[in-house]
Amino acid sequence: MNFLQRILHLGQPEALSAVNQLEDPIRMTEQGLREMRKDLEKSLLGLSELKALAIRSREEVVACRAKAHGYEQKAVELLQAAHKGGLDAATADQLAGEALNLKEENLALAAAAQEKELKCERSVTELEQNLQTLRSTIGKWENELRVLKSRVSVSEATKTMDKQLDLIDSTGTVTLLERLKQNAPAEETSSETTSTTGAEGLGKGLEAAQETARQLAALKAKLGYLANPGSKNAADSNSTPA
Repeated sequence: MNFLQRILHLGQPEALSAVNQLEDPIRMTEQGLREMRKDLEKSLLGLSELKALAIRSREEVVACRAKAHGYEQKAVELLQAAHKGGLDAATADQLAGEALNLKEENLALAAAAQEKELKCERSVTELEQNLQTLRSTIGKWENELRVLKSRVSVSEATKTMDKQLDLIDSTGTVTLLERLKQNAPAEETSSETTSTTGAEGLGKGLEAAQETARQLAALKAKLGYLANPGSKNAADSNSTPA
């Protein structure tokens, strides 16, 4: 775990500074995970070797104890043979003594093998606990990596959207739309006012034309121009000087 060891070997302020200066958190996290997985593989290999050593030590204990029991039985047989007269007593004692020495040697070997077996079993238990912790740590940082990638994706999408909005705003499109939105009520009011004013003006124009027509008719009536043609000629004759 070279990367993590370099970080952990630093003091807390230096470690925080080193972490803050990482340019690519995703890449560094992936590197840390790769190193932890390598440590996991090495630990699993070491665990299998320890278990194999514990098994061999256990088998050695059984074998040495069996040999010790066999040498003890050999010593008993030698003494029994001497007692029955089938073997010289001094020779029987010598051989029986050698058999007992071999018995003690094998018992000592069995004790050493048993001690080795116990140490291996303690190491296996400790290593299994470390492996469990390492697996949990790897699982935790795998989840953290997924969250980090998701956050980066969301951040990149947000930045892209912000850039697009900034680009749109920089071209004046958003400003133009906002101005159009603000001017729409004013233009509607102006249009309504113009329509009302035009209708009122048209009405007043018609009234003025009608009034002019009435005045013109009244003047013609006063002058007698509205009478029949005969009356009109008479009026012309009367108005001619004598």
